[in-house]
Amino acid sequence: MAAGNLSQAGEEKVASRSQSEVNRRLKYISLAVLVVQNASLILSIRYVRTLPGDRFFTTSAVVMAEVLKVLTCLLIILLQKRFSVKQTVFLLFDSIVVQYKDTLKLAVPSLIYTLQNNLQYIAISNLPAATFQVTYQLKILTTALFSVMMLRKSLSRVQWVSLLLLFGGVAIVQVQQEGKKEASMSESSGQNYTVGLVAVVISCLSSGFAGVYFEKILKGSSASVWMRNVQLGIFGMALGMLGLWWNDGAAVAEHGFLFGYTGMVWCVIFNQAFGGLLVAVVVKYADNILKGFATSFSIIVSTVASIHLFGFHVDLLFTAGAGLVIGAVYMYSLPKAPGGSSSPSASSLSSSASSASPRTDGGEEMEAFLPKCAGKQKGS
Repeated sequence: MAAGNLSQAGEEKVASRSQSEVNRRLKYISLAVLVVQNASLILSIRYVRTLPGDRFFTTSAVVMAEVLKVLTCLLIILLQKRFSVKQTVFLLFDSIVVQYKDTLKLAVPSLIYTLQNNLQYIAISNLPAATFQVTYQLKILTTALFSVMMLRKSLSRVQWVSLLLLFGGVAIVQVQQEGKKEASMSESSGQNYTVGLVAVVISCLSSGFAGVYFEKILKGSSASVWMRNVQLGIFGMALGMLGLWWNDGAAVAEHGFLFGYTGMVWCVIFNQAFGGLLVAVVVKYADNILKGFATSFSIIVSTVASIHLFGFHVDLLFTAGAGLVIGAVYMYSLPKAPGGSSSPSASSLSSSASSASPRTDGGEEMEAFLPKCAGKQKGS
């Protein structure tokens, strides 16, 4: 009997060790996915928007990304229902039509997300990729402030210090860019630094508000992340089409919806559509420190890639400002001391979430949205 107990204990120990190894690997995979998604979307958008020749309509790209995202989520829901079309249709009807009040709650965040996606195209089209990546981290500041105001959450002293460092780092980068603005504008026709800066600031404000509002109105919801994306996508497609008609209606009618689309443009759209959904699953295995490190590392990747791809020049001021931002992001993601109060929504800690797909934000609510098949293990 004793030998049997020892054998069982040994097997449990081996299984536990094996599970820990799997979780460790998943954390590193999560880190790689977050870094690649964060950096690649920004770099690819900057690349396609600075190429010579016919430019695609960014409003149509936003709509197309919404369409692909909704279709993907519908396919996943169908898969979860074992390809039962009847059960899938019944679930969609119940979640979207019968519970219409719950669906209507998503109209506001969907409007903000659609605006944010369009603003990101404008910002990246007018700002160097590295500058955008650094400046866009202001969404951590806006999310924290909205969390304090709307959700009555508190911040630790380390987090307040990190937010001050973050703001200071971004300000230093803007001072550095201000000195180069005239030269860069003369070299890059059609680019306006001021327009790009205003777009990224408004995008940060909208990202912070949308993430906190999304958390507030959906607190305690049991709907899956896939169903939420379908509901958001319905409004997103409608609002995106309205924006396309308002801004580019005449040009689209003349040249067509897919005007200027190349293989690289399709890569950007697929990255925007699927990247956020991929992060929604991957982030299950990533703790706050890992997400903060991924954001910081993606800034470095974007800067290095910008030097080689776009001839971006890094000087002492940019290095100092970016260094402060990277340090602030990491500090903000550190766990609070035992007994401390809860920190703001984890949405502020995931960059893609924010840039590629803000719908993966939401902290604890995100865990409720994720399907059980995504895995129950979380990174420690």
